[in-house]
Amino acid sequence: MDHFPEGESALIIPGPEGDLEAVTTGPKSDPDGPGNVTIACHPHSLMGGTMNNKVVHTVARARRDMGHRVIRFNFRGVEKSQGAFANGVGEQEDLLAVIDWVRQVRPDDNIYLSGFSFGSYVAAAGCLRAVKRGDPIRHLLLIAPAVENFAFDILNRFPCPLSVVYGDADEVVSSEAMAQWAGNVQSPKQIYCLSGAGHFFHGRLTEVKSILSNEAGV
Repeated sequence: MDHFPEGESALIIPGPEGDLEAVTTGPKSDPDGPGNVTIACHPHSLMGGTMNNKVVHTVARARRDMGHRVIRFNFRGVEKSQGAFANGVGEQEDLLAVIDWVRQVRPDDNIYLSGFSFGSYVAAAGCLRAVKRGDPIRHLLLIAPAVENFAFDILNRFPCPLSVVYGDADEVVSSEAMAQWAGNVQSPKQIYCLSGAGHFFHGRLTEVKSILSNEAGV
């Protein structure tokens, strides 16, 4: 496909290990000139994570309502995406392939990256790889970042503003570890902690959407 579809559309994007299944969402109103594209990364592929995760959907709706185009996609080995799980490394290649597609169809748009849980590692590491190869990233959003499970210790500076959203009752990742990591990042940042919220933000997604909809500078 040589354009970004209007409305909500399913499509296949060429990936490094074969097809990548994706869904695009267009903004309610299309601004003149260059716009913004948010790419959303889903949670752990081997633990039921897909692009249809509720937190990923929440990101997509919030950014759509802000006038962004949004693309969420399944990592390799998930549903119709080809390939096999690659522990976050191959998944970064998948993300870079999606960025390539966005650059092809919307070459002048700003790219925003987001990730939830495992997807936060892919988005964070992928952000640095994208910038290194010459693709600027406007903003990075990490929700419940899996700081205890992946090499976040070397991800301590980003070339764009960072937003982190987590709950202090997270039952999967230590909230203290997330707070410490986020506090140590040497980049412009906004950190949001939802009191009493767990890893999947059950019953709290309206609050998450409100935070994302009111982020300064996004």
